[in-house]
Amino acid sequence: MKNAKRLIAAFLAATMMFSMAGCSAKQEAKTAEPKSTTQETQKNSAFADAEKKLEEALAPLPAKDSKAKLAALEITLANPFWVTMKEGYESAAAEYGVTIDVLAAPKEDDVNSQLETLKTLLSKDYNAIAISAITPFNLVPGVAEATKKGIPVVAVGTSVDAEEAKKVNAKIEAFITSDFEEQGKMGAEFIAEKIGSGKVAIIEGLPGAAQGEARKSGAQKGFEGKDGIEVVSVQPGNWDRKTAYDITTNMLQANPDLKGIFCANDMMALGAVEALKAANKKDQVVVVGVDFIEEAKASIAKGELDATVAMSPYLFGKGGLIIALKVLEGQTIDKDIYWTPLGLVTKDNVDSFEGWK
Repeated sequence: MKNAKRLIAAFLAATMMFSMAGCSAKQEAKTAEPKSTTQETQKNSAFADAEKKLEEALAPLPAKDSKAKLAALEITLANPFWVTMKEGYESAAAEYGVTIDVLAAPKEDDVNSQLETLKTLLSKDYNAIAISAITPFNLVPGVAEATKKGIPVVAVGTSVDAEEAKKVNAKIEAFITSDFEEQGKMGAEFIAEKIGSGKVAIIEGLPGAAQGEARKSGAQKGFEGKDGIEVVSVQPGNWDRKTAYDITTNMLQANPDLKGIFCANDMMALGAVEALKAANKKDQVVVVGVDFIEEAKASIAKGELDATVAMSPYLFGKGGLIIALKVLEGQTIDKDIYWTPLGLVTKDNVDSFEGWK
């Protein structure tokens, strides 16, 4: 009997210990879960804050579930930047209960194809159209046709030349973009600060493209007045990675002591990095791009690309759709330009931009 009582007591003690251990494990799990969530929230805070600021700037926001039918014409879907912008359009369309078709030119320099695509969109029954013009002039005839048909057009990222548009009564209802000149200035100033003095170069985008021209101008201003900084070359890379690779290779031959390159987008910056690695000179030259695409993010984390200027193509798309709906509601558009946020991403802070899009 005593032995039986001892066995029962041991069993109960073991059961209590197991139960307490289980409770302790559950309690630890409950404690650990908020910690993980907090860390994830901190990682995504930069983008969440940017999205909140954009919505505040666009207030009052349009009503949802209007069933409006929209279209968006981008520059190209061959570049990850514009793919993310497409995601912004489509996510916002789902959020606001409308539909949107997103199209683009086959290449970033195909101005004629983009215009023809716009004209095709105008033959369909869209309530409004968002455009991102390749140059300030190529879509002016299409916007004029839209104005004549009473289809509102909003510009996203890039717009049309105001004077040329006025000549043919082409009306842009609203414009949302990023400060492209400031992007170039930020990138150039980072390079100047990193190298102190020396020869630098600029690889611009497609000549005549508004964002490329502004980034080039900003980079030139960022380098100007910096003691010991000499701009030895400014060449068009046409937004193309291979072209930037070739330009960088040739620049190194002409200027073997080159110390910095600002590129007007990340695709060209990655091409420049590849050329520098092939010449065993990456450690000698600081390279900065613009856009913060995923491949650029990975390159920065590896210590290859030195920096990029981040804007949010996702918020371009979301903001463009919201503005189009505001116009359709008849809301007053009281700003010439709606701005989206910027950030300089380096190896030191790349982790804090987790979740940016």
